[in-house]
Amino acid sequence: MEQIKIGKVYRHFKGNYYFVEDVALDSETKERVVIYKPIYDRNDSQIWVRREAMFLEEIDASRDDNITGQKYRFELVEDLEKDYTK
Repeated sequence: MEQIKIGKVYRHFKGNYYFVEDVALDSETKERVVIYKPIYDRNDSQIWVRREAMFLEEIDASRDDNITGQKYRFELVEDLEKDYTK
């Protein structure tokens, strides 16, 4: 499994971008969770947490809502070639 890069930007397969704040442990299960925030305005929350396994999971590239064609739910943004949020 890929290691989460803290302090980096990831793109969700639906096109939005998120900044990874940290990785923490669930107090009950000791499972690793990713703490991240959107790099755009949201009305519901500015801080999110997701199980690391789900953050990095493979998704079906042919899903109708996979507008980026990504292989994984979140992918590290190395070079922003196209802004999918527009």
